[in-house]
Amino acid sequence: MTDISKLAGLKVGAAVCGSFCTFSRVFRVLSELVAAGCDVTPIMSQCAYTTDTRFGRAQEHAAKLFDITGKTVLHEITTTEPIGPKKMFDVLLVAPCTGNTLAKLAAGIVDTPVIT
Repeated sequence: MTDISKLAGLKVGAAVCGSFCTFSRVFRVLSELVAAGCDVTPIMSQCAYTTDTRFGRAQEHAAKLFDITGKTVLHEITTTEPIGPKKMFDVLLVAPCTGNTLAKLAAGIVDTPVIT
C-alpha cells in the first residue's frame, strides 16, 4: 500500500455515486485519508443520497460519510456549484464512479451534484 501520510493537509472532495456494493470499501479509504490528515468533504449523487438498497439505507450512508469526515454531505447542485469557482479542493476523488457519471463527464453533461 502507498504511504498516504504524505497527503496530510490535502483538500479532497470525495464524490460518491451509485455503485452501492462498493461503498464499504470507499468509506474505508476515506477514513484512511482523514486519518492521514486530509481535509475530506463528502459529495453524493442524487441517486446515492436517496436510494435504499440491500447494501444499506441512503441516510445511513450519508450519516457514515458525516461520521468519517465531520462534514455535512453536499448533495444538491446548489451546494456543489461553488466548488470550482471557489477552488475548494486540491483534488476531486469520484469513487465509485458509475458508467453514467463517466459518460456524462466525457460528454460534458453537467446535471448532477457530482458532475457539477
